Amino acid sequence: MEFVKGKGQVKAEIVVNGAKKFEEYGFNGKDGEILVLPEKKKIYVGIEKIDSENLKTATSQIIRSLKKYKFESVEITPINTKNEDLLESFFMGFILGDYEFDKYKSEKAKHPIKKIAINSKRNFEEIIKKAVIKANAINFVRDIVNSMPDEMTPARVAAIAEDLAKENNLECRVYDENYLLENGYNAFYSVAKASAHPPRLVHLAYKPKNAKKRVILVGKGLCYDSGGLSLKPSDYMVTMKSDKSGAITALGIIKAVSELGIDIEVHAILGLAENMIGGNAYKPDDVLKAKNGKTIEVRNTDAEGRLVLADCLCYAQENIKDIDYIFDLATLTGACVVGLGEYTAGVMGFNKDIIDKILEAGNDRGEHFAYLPFNKYLPKLLKSNVADICNIASSRYGGALTAGLFLSEFIEKENKEKWVHLDIAGPAFVEKEWGYNPFGASGFGVDSLVKLIEGLK
Repeated sequence: MEFVKGKGQVKAEIVVNGAKKFEEYGFNGKDGEILVLPEKKKIYVGIEKIDSENLKTATSQIIRSLKKYKFESVEITPINTKNEDLLESFFMGFILGDYEFDKYKSEKAKHPIKKIAINSKRNFEEIIKKAVIKANAINFVRDIVNSMPDEMTPARVAAIAEDLAKENNLECRVYDENYLLENGYNAFYSVAKASAHPPRLVHLAYKPKNAKKRVILVGKGLCYDSGGLSLKPSDYMVTMKSDKSGAITALGIIKAVSELGIDIEVHAILGLAENMIGGNAYKPDDVLKAKNGKTIEVRNTDAEGRLVLADCLCYAQENIKDIDYIFDLATLTGACVVGLGEYTAGVMGFNKDIIDKILEAGNDRGEHFAYLPFNKYLPKLLKSNVADICNIASSRYGGALTAGLFLSEFIEKENKEKWVHLDIAGPAFVEKEWGYNPFGASGFGVDSLVKLIEGLK
């Protein structure tokens, strides 16, 4: 898809809060309404108000609605604003809306619209460039997360990371199961040892000259999660290819940051593994020793992501010095989805100022985050009688919070105020189209975290 100046075959218009109506067609210009008049070569999309989420949705709907026609270009006048967030969202929506995952289909998706004609004298070249980089990074994440688990094994995802490193001039180190075992990453190693596909720990680094800050991204990359010996019911096992979303989101963020040339140093630590069953699978009642020496009583092998993340957090703090921010991203708990729904990510940590920056970035970029506060009673629920800590809480309630508190036990004292946990279990993968997102992987979090990193000083 190409953005050009000039005229297009069909004219598109975004209608704000019923400003234009066509009652004879049943179109009142309300939020989510779409009217296509092919004989007049016009399309109208209604939104409630002008914000990033609505603009992405509107322009993505324009592309989706025109796919069944033979028009090759669409003409539109960008919104009249100096707000770059809004303009980026306006242009991003076209690319995000054109996305379809058809890798495994015999009949491939059609993409008839080749050009977006911009009807304006203003030069949008730089804004479009940024919008394309961010939207392509999101679609990059969608492609990998949507791909089947037998293809996206830990080794394959690690190879993709290596390819990205070569393309974007990043540093890249990949460690195998022997490294994990020999260097004391026993929690991570134990989760993966029953799989035919061995684990990988990937460390990518983007190091611009004169970087203002150093940011660490740690991503949960369960390429497939059967639940292990605490086996999931069959219905819950479907979509577990999406349990790698945290790691792939981190990969998408470092891709976008490096291509935008942001002067912030970013490290992406990916914990890639499969949680499978077998004679050598780790078991409930096992006691595992993490890299920082803490022992963990396993009471449920389906609470495996936090074990992988625990060792990855230890790796990051041991191997990277002078850290300014640590963000971990994970499809960690069903409890977060129960509490917040499918479209909102949970944000936890000890530094409310950083959490507020994430909430603000999400609001600016049209992604939904909600703060989940810790309290002094929750840590007692993770107490173990046989080890330093238990991998699940003794209560069925507050599971997202207790999972976040579990991770906090692997954050060193000097880094507690620098760390934030993001549980993206809800919005990372949804089995229906929503807003500007398609069925399946959304790439949620890339846009907001890139926005946050751009603003660090």
